Amino acid sequence: MSRHRHLSRHQIRRNARRMRRYGIEPMMMISDDMPFAPIAFVAIGGWLWRYRSELAPIAVALLAEIAAIVLHITHPDWATAIIVLATVTAALLAMFGSMLRLRLSERLYAATVITAAGDWIAAATAVSPGRSPLPALLIGGGLVLAVPWWVHRRRRARVRVERTLAAWPEISTAIGLAGSHIQSALVDLWGYRARVALARGQTVEDAISRVPAIESALGTRRGAVRIQPIPERANRLELRVIETDPHADAIGWPGPSITSITQPIELGVFEDGSPVRVSLLRRHVLVGGVAGSGKSGGVNVIMGNLSAVSDAIVWGVDLKRGMELLPWASCLDRIATTPREAAALLKDAVAVLDGRAELLAMHGIRVWEPALDAPALVILIDEYAELVEDPPDAVTWADSIARRGRAPAVTLIAATQRPSQKAMGNSAVRSQMDVRVSFRVRERRDVDLILGQGMHRAGWHADQLDAPGKFLISAPEHDIPHRARAYLLDDTTVQRTAARHADRRPALDAVSTDALRDGLPSAPAEETTIGRHARQAAQSEAEQALWAVLHEAPEEGASIADLLDASGMSRPTVYRRLAQYEAEGRVYQVSRGRWRATEESNSP
Repeated sequence: MSRHRHLSRHQIRRNARRMRRYGIEPMMMISDDMPFAPIAFVAIGGWLWRYRSELAPIAVALLAEIAAIVLHITHPDWATAIIVLATVTAALLAMFGSMLRLRLSERLYAATVITAAGDWIAAATAVSPGRSPLPALLIGGGLVLAVPWWVHRRRRARVRVERTLAAWPEISTAIGLAGSHIQSALVDLWGYRARVALARGQTVEDAISRVPAIESALGTRRGAVRIQPIPERANRLELRVIETDPHADAIGWPGPSITSITQPIELGVFEDGSPVRVSLLRRHVLVGGVAGSGKSGGVNVIMGNLSAVSDAIVWGVDLKRGMELLPWASCLDRIATTPREAAALLKDAVAVLDGRAELLAMHGIRVWEPALDAPALVILIDEYAELVEDPPDAVTWADSIARRGRAPAVTLIAATQRPSQKAMGNSAVRSQMDVRVSFRVRERRDVDLILGQGMHRAGWHADQLDAPGKFLISAPEHDIPHRARAYLLDDTTVQRTAARHADRRPALDAVSTDALRDGLPSAPAEETTIGRHARQAAQSEAEQALWAVLHEAPEEGASIADLLDASGMSRPTVYRRLAQYEAEGRVYQVSRGRWRATEESNSP
């Protein structure tokens, strides 16, 4: 026959697969002259394949019967070896089945089935599969062991998911993603996830825009479908269906997750059960969300973790007259509840920042490493939008901290329930925020204001969060939109945590204390009216005074403030002189911000 008129079975199957991939279901044409046997064979085979999961216990029993018949005829003396093999296999599966993602109950069930099947095959191999009571044991025992398999929730869910996703060719055509196909699927505790390969020219953004249509086609509830990109391939995505919301109920706070600011804190739990960890050291944080979205609870989680660290102090700004932060007052080194107090606090924070920056520059060090005697400074501002309306200087100081605070370990955490363009878009603070946490917002544009331009279009749908405490987090380690829920701290937990950690809070370091005391005076302008000799004499007197304080300093050393008062020099000049003397071996640093002359040194 002509090659073009008759195709091989392999070619027919290949063409059928191609048709299904592009959403075209092949049809079987039945004519009157076709024999009945092939049609019945195909129909029965399709039925057996469709219900292969339900028929698995029967298939296992038939395989056991066949194996027993073959072994009884060929190797009737293998009974003992079969028992040993079955026992060892069952033990290994029970102990190491977790590597196959099997739960304890599933491992025990599989071990029981293997042991029972092995013992029955061993007995049938030795005496004969047809000898009584072996047939009755096979039928009765098989039915008893089949019941857990038939009623198992995960198996039934897997079958249901497989049958649902088998209709993906038709679904993809209906939702406008024709040509896409399912590569793999996995059932988990809360629903299922599938890896989808897109057709050429399709993008993850195309799938995100069709989420409502996908929910309708799969028959899920509203808000159950998640589309997440796969970083390795631009034409791959993960389709996740949440059938049982893991965040339907509040999640109690387990307690502080860190003891140092250098460790990442836990804010809550993702939908897959993994903790939401993010580092705050040398990062500024923006927390946004409307009233009732759980923003205050997120601030409490941050404050609860910071209260337990020994190398960071916290200054709080609460412009709701202290309603949110006053319960933490015993763990706050300083708190401001009015706009005027907030402006003063932020100004002092800039003074600390400058003092630390000068010390780092003098020693040629790039960053301030937090320690018990040199803690990081965290400024937590609740209702940041209020700063925009009252003292204009407050926003200026906040901008300065946001731009320059990373290296000196001065961190800004700003929370607001009014993510308006006026509150968030007219200063440098928003652009400097490395970590963005968005609780529920009302409008799509608010998502972009908090998380960044274009984030809503990329799948960060904070406007669809449906319960207090649910949030999305954007950070260097979190660049894919995974929904999470923050831990809940009730009032009793807040009071108990604050009382527990109040006595162990660190004190501000000497460098920062001196910077606050001095107010960081700027270097005086050079006087050109005096002559060279007069200037040299004045400098000599200043250095003599500086050296006298260093030489007579007590064991704990002289502070920078003492050196400034005695010499009359500017702070940069004092730091330069100290660096010079230290290089010459004439002074040494007792502790941060405290200096003393060496024993063998002489005055300049």
